[in-house]
Parts: sequence; C-alpha cells; structure tokens
Amino acid sequence: MEQPVQKKKENEPVRVQGIYRGFFPFVPKRAFFEKEALEYPAGRRVFQILKELGTEVKLAGSHNRITGIPGKTSREAYLEGKRTLVVGVRKTLDFQTCKPSAHFQLPLVTSCPGMCEYCYLNTTLGKKPYIRIYVNIDEILGRAQRYIDARLPETTVFEGAATSDPLPVEPFTGALAKTIEFFGGQDYGRFRFVTKFTNVDSLLGLKHQGHTRFRFSINAGSVIDRFERGTPRLARRVEAAARVKEAGYPVGFIVAPIIKYDGWQEDYREMFSRLASRFGAGQDVTIELITHRFTKKAKTNILGVFPETTLPMEEKERKFKYGQFGYGKYVYRPEDMDQIKLFFSDLVHEYLPKAETEYFV
Repeated sequence: MEQPVQKKKENEPVRVQGIYRGFFPFVPKRAFFEKEALEYPAGRRVFQILKELGTEVKLAGSHNRITGIPGKTSREAYLEGKRTLVVGVRKTLDFQTCKPSAHFQLPLVTSCPGMCEYCYLNTTLGKKPYIRIYVNIDEILGRAQRYIDARLPETTVFEGAATSDPLPVEPFTGALAKTIEFFGGQDYGRFRFVTKFTNVDSLLGLKHQGHTRFRFSINAGSVIDRFERGTPRLARRVEAAARVKEAGYPVGFIVAPIIKYDGWQEDYREMFSRLASRFGAGQDVTIELITHRFTKKAKTNILGVFPETTLPMEEKERKFKYGQFGYGKYVYRPEDMDQIKLFFSDLVHEYLPKAETEYFV
C-alpha cells in the first residue's frame, strides 16, 4: 500500500500522494484554525491537506491569540513556533505602507518557516513566531483594487513579503498564484515579493503579463550555510530564479544581509559569478543591497535562541544609528560602508552590467 507522505530530506519538500498531490516545502507539526476560516473554500482545502499530511489540527478563537504552542526556553519556544501554522481570516484590510520597495504591503502571510539567525522578524513576531496564512484572499485583493483606484492614474506597487516569505506555504493556499493573475489584469497595479524558497513550478505558467517582479533573497554560500537554517542553498535559489526568468517574469535579487568576515570578498565575488553564468549581463534584473545591522533587542533574542551563533554582533565594531522608526541600531562604520558599497558597485558593473541597483543601505 502506498504511503501518503514520503520521508523528507534536509531542505527538500515533501510529496503528498493522496487527493492533494504536490510538493510541500513546509509541513507544520501542528495547526490552529479560526472557526471562521473553515467557512471559506480555501480554509477547507488547507484543512484537508493538513489532515493528509498528518498534522495535528486544533480550533482557535483568534489567529492573533494562539495558546497551546509548547516551549519553556527561548530556543524551544522559537523552534516550536516555527513548526506551527495558523489559518485565519484577515479582518483588518487597511494596508501598511512599505518603503522603499513599494507603496503598500499586501498581507498574504505572516512569518516564515526559515530559521535565519539574523532575521529582523525575530524581534517583531514574539517568542513563538508561528506562520499565519489568510484564507480570505479575494477580500484582500478587493481592498488592493480600491488602493489602486484611489491613486489613478499613478501606478501602485504592492509588496507581498514585508513580514513573511509567502512561497513555502503557497501549496496550501494558492494565494500567490491568485495574486499574480490578479495583477496580471491590472493596468495600474504591480506586485513584487521576495523569497528564499524554490517551489516555483505552480507559478511558471500563470498569466502574469510581466506585472509581478519575482525576487530572490541570496547571499554568499558560506553565509547561507552558517546562518540560514531550513532554507534552500544558493545553487537551488539561482536555478529557481533562472526558471522564473525563462517564464517571462521580471526578476530581482536582494543580497542581504551583507556581512564582512574573513574571505567575504572572494565569497561574494563567487556568488556574482554564479549569477552571471545564468543571467548574462543582467537584462531586466534588479539588485537590492542591504548590509548587516542589529539592535540590542535583536542581539538578546538571537543569543537566546542561537547561543552558539557566530553572527558578528560586537557593538564596539559598529556605529550606533537611529532608524526611521525611532529605535537605535548598530550598523557598519562609515569607512566599512564605503568599502562595501564600492566593492558591490564594482561587482554589479563587472558581472551584471545591465542590472539596475535599486538601493544600498
């Protein structure tokens, strides 16, 4: 008798063999459903998929107040949160602004199953950063339409990954596919999102009309290997990006966080060489460059979850700077920032001369 689920290798998706066939990069250990979510077809579909995957399913009163996730220590709470999926209905349909990448956030998902040690979401999503998906995607897109109409004749850009990575949960919801085709029909609306994951097959044949920019978060291979737990390696991300480009999507890369360490220049040069081998001169490719920074709160949280981390977080080696939201953070010193900026400017010019560098921070 065929088993419903194949055993998962590290960083490999699970294949479901029953009614809902497909690959699932993220299989939660437990899931909580708002009762209202089961009134939506998408909610019922997610419920059936989770049952087939063998995930423990419970009901919850609100997707904002989840109890029942175990974890006594900071590390346990974090890890168990990352293994938890919450399925709810998004009731607040006012979108947050999203500078510098877009006009508004498009709230499809919250959090991410990846466990990157440096992630800024470690300070914003609580001690148990569970992954939350919304099943009322039609209502969310209806609100996006109102934002687009209100700004006519200007084009309105929406960011789909401001507080999440929506791709690993796409097999559950189909929300990205529906969103991409929605924006494919918009003359004055554009969509963009970023991912570290590679399950792109279901999105390749969509009628996107070039209105969605599909961006991949990448880094030097050694940085990914050391700090980005539970995510695909660099080679797989570059290959997925190449397939997306071949499907006609505009493609972008976010290099973040850029970290200085022994051998950093050689490693980042190798990364750009790999990009050039798949993307030529970088026609219609965007580049976003973000240097590593951290707050005191982030450092405390990171050390609580990853006490063995080698992430460079020595305050004396950084400059303290107040950010746009009023809190202070530690960034590289001006001389280091100048060195990094010049180095990456040269890399882009050498390997992807036709790419557009959108910003460096």
